[in-house]
Amino acid sequence: MGTSIVWFRRDLRLHDHPALARALAGGDAVVPLFVFDERLLAGRWRSANRTWFMLGSVRELAHDLAERGAPLVVRVGDPRRIVPELADAVGATSVEVSRDLGPYGRARDRVVAASLAERRIGFHAHRGAVVHEPEEVRTVAGGPFSVYSPYRRAWDRLPFRAVLPAPERLTGATDVDPGRLPDLAELGFAGPTADPAHLPIPGEAAARRRLEAWLADRPDRLNGYADRRDQLGVDGTSRLSSDLRFGLLSPVEVATRAIRPGEGARTFLGELAWRDFYAALLFERPALVRSAFRPEFEDVAWRDDPDGVAAWRAGRTGYPVIDAAMRQLATTGFMPNRARMVVASFLTKDLLVDWRVGEAWFMANLVDGDPASNGGGWQWSASTGADAQPYFRVFEPTLQGRRFDADGSYVRRWLPELAHVPDRFVHRPWLMPPQIAVAAGCRVGHDYPAPIVDHPLARTRALAAFEAARRT
Repeated sequence: MGTSIVWFRRDLRLHDHPALARALAGGDAVVPLFVFDERLLAGRWRSANRTWFMLGSVRELAHDLAERGAPLVVRVGDPRRIVPELADAVGATSVEVSRDLGPYGRARDRVVAASLAERRIGFHAHRGAVVHEPEEVRTVAGGPFSVYSPYRRAWDRLPFRAVLPAPERLTGATDVDPGRLPDLAELGFAGPTADPAHLPIPGEAAARRRLEAWLADRPDRLNGYADRRDQLGVDGTSRLSSDLRFGLLSPVEVATRAIRPGEGARTFLGELAWRDFYAALLFERPALVRSAFRPEFEDVAWRDDPDGVAAWRAGRTGYPVIDAAMRQLATTGFMPNRARMVVASFLTKDLLVDWRVGEAWFMANLVDGDPASNGGGWQWSASTGADAQPYFRVFEPTLQGRRFDADGSYVRRWLPELAHVPDRFVHRPWLMPPQIAVAAGCRVGHDYPAPIVDHPLARTRALAAFEAARRT
């Protein structure tokens, strides 16, 4: 009997955890470890909301592990140093992890694995972050996909691996200093930027309750997903993205349990496939964290528009559906996917601002912010990515609002200044006659801003910029 370190990262759960199961299969004592990586906490994707959620989820994981007999060891610092040092201290024979597919994680793991190899300690990376690993979903020629539809067909043909149960008991190692959980201030944050009352409850137990609510308690929600997911004024999405981001839920378990007849389930499984697709793209092309997938659009003549960016961030563009979505993000750390596409199109096409500006703002605020999915989504909207919308497709924000928030309930929820604007003007308040504006308590330019850009002119400007980039 030896000792295995199970190093938790983006897999803060006990259910369906292949790395944990591997450690237990050898009859080893288990040292569960979590490292608050200072380079990530203070790095490019620094986020108070995400750190708050992660910290709470680690706290719940520590509780669950202690109940099963193996207290969580907590460290703060550089895992490239901490993991080998802990392995030495506990006499570990192996370090078991869930495979990290991102550029930073892969580089970090190579360093840790090499350091452990010098000590003759194994480093074993297991599946668990995605449904199907990037190397499994391949073209007939054996290469990676860059178009989603054939990727999805190949993804659908692969069987799901079996879902593993959570262990009932663990054998913890003795004489290990467990350390202590830091508080948010010690990690460099005064508090979440979103309203805590609107943030999801952290931890695996809460995530599993959300999963049950989505799949079992209200089966009509999944059945109606294809029709309701884009409707902004209804609760039509699963809200499981943060749970998948931190591995509170296994994507394989979610996918397995979602298999059922109907277009709703198929569409929902498609979203899990999109998540895998973006992870595979970044795995194959790490430069996508900073560069356009389509090289001809790397040199679009993006505009420097600090006033426009500030208005977009604050939800003060004068286009209600844009402003409602951005205020929802600020308040809750979340935004439904339809709204993400609309606001991204507005920033990159109407304002002609570099997609990386929006990508960074989302990563700073989204609880579910993930470099692969967030970057892939932004490049899709900006027409610079793999299988992206054509550059000449520019969402008209007023039409998007009328189509996906027909009764204005979404806009009115997040923009109280429009609460009494009549339906026919709620997505075009600048068209209200003066007497109606006064009666509604919403005078454009006073109570609510006038549009900061003329959409038809902005569309023409964007098309010219993209066409010029294509010619160079």
